[in-house]
Amino acid sequence: MTAHYDARETREPAVREAELFSRLPDVLRGAMAAPAYAERLKGIDPAAVTSRAALAGLPVLRKSELPALHKASAPFGGFVPAAPGSFARLFTSPGPIFEPEGRQADPWRGARALFAAGFRPDDIVLNTFSYHLTPGGFIFDASARALGCAVIPAGPGNTEQQFELIEAYRPVGYSGTPDFLKILLDAATAANRDVSSIKRAMVSGAAFPPSLQAEIKARGIDAYQAFGTADLGLIAFETEAREGMVVNEDLIMEIVKPGAGDPVAPGDVGEIVVTSLDPHHPLIRLALGDLTAVLTGPSKCGRTNMRIKGWMGRADQTAKVKGMFVRPEQIAEIGKRHAALGRLRLVVMRQGEADAMTLRAETAAASEALREEIAGTLRAVTKLGGNVELVSPGALPNDGKVIADER
Repeated sequence: MTAHYDARETREPAVREAELFSRLPDVLRGAMAAPAYAERLKGIDPAAVTSRAALAGLPVLRKSELPALHKASAPFGGFVPAAPGSFARLFTSPGPIFEPEGRQADPWRGARALFAAGFRPDDIVLNTFSYHLTPGGFIFDASARALGCAVIPAGPGNTEQQFELIEAYRPVGYSGTPDFLKILLDAATAANRDVSSIKRAMVSGAAFPPSLQAEIKARGIDAYQAFGTADLGLIAFETEAREGMVVNEDLIMEIVKPGAGDPVAPGDVGEIVVTSLDPHHPLIRLALGDLTAVLTGPSKCGRTNMRIKGWMGRADQTAKVKGMFVRPEQIAEIGKRHAALGRLRLVVMRQGEADAMTLRAETAAASEALREEIAGTLRAVTKLGGNVELVSPGALPNDGKVIADER
């Protein structure tokens, strides 16, 4: 597989960046027609937001906030300027969070991800993501049909009936969780059913560890991973290069310090923040709560968009200490108040029969005075006392973890 879905995938990065940020001001103006964005972006001049530095100055909208916001102002929390009836489908995800599907072709931006995984027009695809109320099934269904594939809307479970469909239609492709793919293959072996037509797969929604990757490959299926959400559709995807995931077109991805909106240093692990340029359903700096890091350089497959390492954990590391919640946002605030600090990590442990915490802070300017100042800030911000340990730059792991609960 050496072809690309379209010429946009191989553009010079600077050309792509210029095109995205030339579109952003109009998207911001459209978003500000919605009451919640009008309030959040009050005082912002959309015409001035034409760079990553300017975008980083806008407030972050945390996905973890959405359930409460949607409940307070149903259905979309005041963040969608268009009427619900202007969309094609309306879904819900756990929280609940409510998501609309646009009426345009390939509304979830998934056709190019499937193409990168080897799916082609006229392929038959067995789609085992759920079609019930949540968008998962429709995301991959719409993406495959936009590519020109025929889709078997199987959903999960009911393996006996799935075997009948597979033996009748002979699908070459599978989309679903990696777990269910293994269940399907194991059940077929046990029942002596023929599922050998399936040669490639797009998997998402669950961990796909190397051991399972090797097992699926040994059974003759070339499987690729995709990273997406119910809000944004397909965000990043694996390619034949098998080096991380390439970010999808029409999205601006930032990697920021967990609990804050500031970009991390190149290569550092941080939280994924995505801005969508869909004028009908704009999402401005949506913080997903997932961790990753940027890989340097273009992919060997020829695609030139940003590459990420893939999913590397969760940014929501809230811990309860002595009956009080301590959040990543608070640790980020401590960093903002002391410019000499680099990475921070709050370690929570038990000492005797009581909770205790130590803030480990990287700095090249260690002194007892600085340590005491930080201890005072730690108490002021968290309302809890704790130890402060100053360490040299680079001493803390580059894993995005700012609160380590070791109890």
